[in-house]
Amino acid sequence: MIDLLLALWPLFAMIVAGYWLRSREFPSEAFWPGAERLNYFILFPALLFSSLAKAPLNNPALPRLALAVLLGLGIAWLALLLVRRLHGWPAGRFGAFSQGILRFNTYLGLAAVGSLLGQPGLTLAALMLALMVPTVNVLSVWSLTAERGVSARSLLLPIVKNPLILACVGGALFNLTGIGLPGGSDRLLSLLAAASLPLGLLCVGAALKPEQLGGEIPALGWNSALRLLAMPLLAWGVAWGLSLPPMESAVLVLFFALPTAPTAYVLTRQLGGDSQLMAGIITLQTLLAAGSLLLVMAALAP
Repeated sequence: MIDLLLALWPLFAMIVAGYWLRSREFPSEAFWPGAERLNYFILFPALLFSSLAKAPLNNPALPRLALAVLLGLGIAWLALLLVRRLHGWPAGRFGAFSQGILRFNTYLGLAAVGSLLGQPGLTLAALMLALMVPTVNVLSVWSLTAERGVSARSLLLPIVKNPLILACVGGALFNLTGIGLPGGSDRLLSLLAAASLPLGLLCVGAALKPEQLGGEIPALGWNSALRLLAMPLLAWGVAWGLSLPPMESAVLVLFFALPTAPTAYVLTRQLGGDSQLMAGIITLQTLLAAGSLLLVMAALAP
């Protein structure tokens, strides 16, 4: 427990620092949107590209992880569809609830994996992200547009334009060439990647909106409980059923235990969903994750 606390508290300290800096308007209000774009389009893709460019794509873990990810997300998605049918939620509300349960904070996830499991864990996480990011994006867009009908273009366009997905695909394709990362490009990507996670955590804190927590406490509460407790329990059940090795199980459960992604707010606004509800879900889950992640990882510890 002490080791887990020592590994996780600096990550949440960075999140708190980001919130505090933005509340003090330092360095300026205009800094944070630019920092988010820099990280989302340049720094974070560099981390994913370099990880997959060097990853062993013949890793026997890949088929197992693919099956585990798709099985876990598939069960959660079918349960969401059933609950929506029972409650009759409109698409805007269903989209917020779905993203609260299915999406995950990638910055926090990779920072936690790096702290707890090192480079082997990061390699597995990059392989998993190549599977999870496209799947979750498709489900998120569908959930927000279900009532209007959804075309193949509206589903595929966010995937084709997503820099994280492009980085994963590019890194995998570059890996297959077998030429490695020559001419110092490995060092360049390492420098960019090193800047990604701390800046990403600061941006997560800067995006928190505590003022949005007063609206729908029961809805925010059950959604957060499902994301932070039920989803990692589901992942553990899938890992146990598939007899995944310990490190693969830990990475799978950790990503299913993460709070939802701050970018869910942007997608919800763009597609006309309940953005206020989404902002409250993001904020509460991020705050509660400081304790829930510690509990989940302590339960996984041998």
